[in-house]
Amino acid sequence: MPPPIPSGNEFEIIIIDDGSPDGTQEIAQQLIKIYGSDKILLRPRAKKLGLGTAYIHGMKHATGNFIIIMDADLSHHPKFIPKFIRTQKESNFDIVSGTRYKGNGGVHGWDLKRKLISRGANFLTQVLLRPGASDLTGSFRLYRKEVLQKLMEKCVSKGYVFQMEMIVRARQLGYSIGEVPISFVDRVYGESKLGGNEIVSFLKGLLTLFATT
Repeated sequence: MPPPIPSGNEFEIIIIDDGSPDGTQEIAQQLIKIYGSDKILLRPRAKKLGLGTAYIHGMKHATGNFIIIMDADLSHHPKFIPKFIRTQKESNFDIVSGTRYKGNGGVHGWDLKRKLISRGANFLTQVLLRPGASDLTGSFRLYRKEVLQKLMEKCVSKGYVFQMEMIVRARQLGYSIGEVPISFVDRVYGESKLGGNEIVSFLKGLLTLFATT
């Protein structure tokens, strides 16, 4: 069902699917029949074209002033959305970012090795980039639409580093960032791969950001 949006807020749910074989589009079509095409917008693409281009594709179809980006596999639970909205309104933030590393935030479903890698990566980013935000690699965030558009024009990174650069560039441009503690739950179906290639790519991207920001 659509996420619990506080009353008085108009919303639309835009689903970007890059040809995934997990039945996302079929489920989206069922939701459209139930809630209507004005609330559920399915905007598929033929193949994987990258996270950044998915953001741009989604923005083209967004009609609101604010955009919340989250994973559709419920790794990001929609129950946190009302807190994102309240936090933005209370302090008029440009960005509200979900954090696994603050307050009662956390991660469920990862083994000890994955947790240590994640904590170590986050520690390195804090030391080298000093971003003023506690979780740089998460993607559960609320943006003002015009802020997201500006950041997309500035960011050049790919993969895990893309999310980091979004926050670093936001600080450079003087945008305000609030945080909401969230619980991240690893996907039940499919795999979340984090191998040697991903780690090397992350370190290269981190050093590039350190040298250029």
